[in-house]
Amino acid sequence: MDKTLGYLREILSNYSDEHSEGKQLYHKLSEGNFSSEGDFVRKLNQKESDFLNKILPNEINYAKEEQDEKRAHELNEVYELLF
Repeated sequence: MDKTLGYLREILSNYSDEHSEGKQLYHKLSEGNFSSEGDFVRKLNQKESDFLNKILPNEINYAKEEQDEKRAHELNEVYELLF
């Protein structure tokens, strides 16, 4: 699994208990054979895209606050692909 998708899977695991969309996306990512973040994003439905659009800005900001620029950059790559 590519590093970006690994970061995304880690984040989604935090949302899988309280959000059905998070759980669904976590399983989709874990069980799917995606070669890149672009491949993953192309397979999302509108509800899944909306959920990521909602959570990724907060997760990117958190990574920046923790001075994890690599993680922030990788998550931003996914966020940009959603548009």
